[in-house]
Amino acid sequence: MATRKRLSLLLLQLLLVLALHLAHAHRLKLRFYKNTCPNAEAIVRNTTYKFISKAPTLAAALLRMHFHDCFVRGCDGSVLLTSSKENAERDASPNRSLRGFQVIDAVKSALEEACPCTVSCADIIALVARDAVSLIGGPFWDLPTGRRDGRVSLKSEVRPNVPSPSSNVTVLKQMFSVKGLSVKDLVVLSGSHTIGISHCRSFGNRLYNFTGKGEADPSMDPNYVVWLKKKCKPGDRTTLVEMDPGSFRTFDVNYYKVVTQRRGLFQSDAALLNDVQTQAYVKLQAENDGVSFAGDFAISMVKMGKIGVLTGKASEIRKKCAFVN
Repeated sequence: MATRKRLSLLLLQLLLVLALHLAHAHRLKLRFYKNTCPNAEAIVRNTTYKFISKAPTLAAALLRMHFHDCFVRGCDGSVLLTSSKENAERDASPNRSLRGFQVIDAVKSALEEACPCTVSCADIIALVARDAVSLIGGPFWDLPTGRRDGRVSLKSEVRPNVPSPSSNVTVLKQMFSVKGLSVKDLVVLSGSHTIGISHCRSFGNRLYNFTGKGEADPSMDPNYVVWLKKKCKPGDRTTLVEMDPGSFRTFDVNYYKVVTQRRGLFQSDAALLNDVQTQAYVKLQAENDGVSFAGDFAISMVKMGKIGVLTGKASEIRKKCAFVN
């Protein structure tokens, strides 16, 4: 009986948290800054362009930053905060390879000059990710804004909330569901792996010691394993490999074709073939040249961008993204 009461209390708490998150999410709106900072989105895009035009691979990094921000404490810019004790989100192992902070800082500086203490760092991350993707040929989406910045950033909260490259499909579905995202959102947002690179350490176990017997992951295309072994020697933790070979600079549907060929770089990519719904979506995009991928991605990104947002008078608008006011 006591156990049942605890479960009921936990469910009630979760429902209250979800209701609060939804209430905040509904306060986001398109062109939130039209009166307080009319040129805000143009400033974000123009500043982002200056970086992406010189280093297109930053688009993947900025998109990843947005994802990692939203999955820990919601889309509140907490991933940007620093800690002298190295106890902030960006100090956690999954976040140490995040990059592109200089883009966020440059955008924030430009906005502070134009409209002091007006545009949040949380909105900046979301807008920069959107613009970076569209600037390399990906979809553009109308993004509701009005987020405010969180004041808390804890290293300990990253691993329990950010999906691992070794996650299976059951774990992935659970982690996305907790954030209010569907199975379709999971497989659609996994398509972001069409751009970007990864260190060998993130998938090395699939090449050399998958089950502890020194063999490769049997779910991988053997020819792909041979190719990857030429790139990544045993114990290699620093070499970088394309997540979508031959197409990692282009936002396209090639990722889904790669997954169907059993050449997904991560276990989490390969896992999409182990669920009826995710497998069906992968095959649909792979066989029909991404018939709906761009539109689906835009919808899922808007949805992800509403996770756990702070709005109204909640929290603050940081003057500098790395520090609370």
